[in-house]
Amino acid sequence: MAPLPRANAPALVGNRAMLALAVTGYLLTSWAWTLLGPLAPALRGTLGLTAMQQAFVVAVPVVVGALGRIPAGALTDRLGGRRVQLLILAVTVLALLELAAAGHRSFPGLLLGAVLLGAAGAMFAASVGFVGGWFPQPRRGLAFGVLGLGLCGGALGGATGVRLAAAYGLPAPFLVTALAVGAFGLVALATLHDAPRAATDHIRPEVSVADVLRLPITGQAAAWYAINFAVFVTFTSFLPVYLTGTYAMAPARTGDVMAAFMLFAVLMRPVGGWLADRFSPARPLVAALALVALATAVQATSPPVPVLLAGTLPVLAVGVGVASTAVLARIGQVAPPGTVGLITGVAGATGGMAGFLSPLIMAYTRESLGSYGPALGALAVGAAAAAVHAVIKIGQWR
Repeated sequence: MAPLPRANAPALVGNRAMLALAVTGYLLTSWAWTLLGPLAPALRGTLGLTAMQQAFVVAVPVVVGALGRIPAGALTDRLGGRRVQLLILAVTVLALLELAAAGHRSFPGLLLGAVLLGAAGAMFAASVGFVGGWFPQPRRGLAFGVLGLGLCGGALGGATGVRLAAAYGLPAPFLVTALAVGAFGLVALATLHDAPRAATDHIRPEVSVADVLRLPITGQAAAWYAINFAVFVTFTSFLPVYLTGTYAMAPARTGDVMAAFMLFAVLMRPVGGWLADRFSPARPLVAALALVALATAVQATSPPVPVLLAGTLPVLAVGVGVASTAVLARIGQVAPPGTVGLITGVAGATGGMAGFLSPLIMAYTRESLGSYGPALGALAVGAAAAAVHAVIKIGQWR
């Protein structure tokens, strides 16, 4: 395969409006994608689910969404981000309506809705590929960081889902979310459009998906994003369980700590993008992964609560927030034209699966060894290895 040219899209009028639309779409689909998690206890009580069935239903959208990022990214490169995002929005609305109508009445209906809801998780790859076309390489880092703010939608679902279900019944959170996603879908249909492309700004016919998967950046980005997202999930979704088991912290307080960590980490994403644009992605990526490794290693020793709240958690939030955007900026920096979506999809899928496995590993070490320390130690080693690998590659990035 002949070397592929690097993407370098020109600055375009309207790119900020397109970025705002992409952020909104990502936020709303993140809201929908994570909705079953907080509603799982209520669904279990209503449907009489076993603990395994409950866990399976919560896991299905995560796995489907993570794996769906690969075809979503590839289709974005081929067809443009507008079509793929509109398709994802439509399937998400369908999933939510199915859950409102039948998903809360039977386990098969719930499982079908969970599978369809997984499509919402694929919006990540489609949005990154879409935004990458609207911004030139020197400004993509900040644009990707701003896009990352859409992950706050997960917190929105957690904050509203249980309250709506308690006040108006189980169909309510699905219907409200479907209304929001559907309304935005109509706005996107009228206003969303892809960036104009240069004649060479697409995957050439002789370049196959296999060729893209063999690019060095594909494997590198997947590895960096996997360890970073595994740490992120461990200290968001699994954090209440960890804090309760390790520090006997009250449930209400664990929720507050988790929300604060997620918000801080998400707000660090634009900072990571700005740093990547200012200094190139290498430096913030290495520094952020080093911070993640250090803070995770300290947390593996179960330090006192003041150290946890004022030290390791804030440092981890900075690290995972900056690193996530630095990886995307690196993809935007060197990915050949028309491959950003697929490469991001592979990285996102790998990260999603790592995020799915990390809580299971945490739970296993707690049950078998009586401590979360070994699992956190393994995450620290992984982050340190990723930082060292990035250092080795710095000479190639200048």
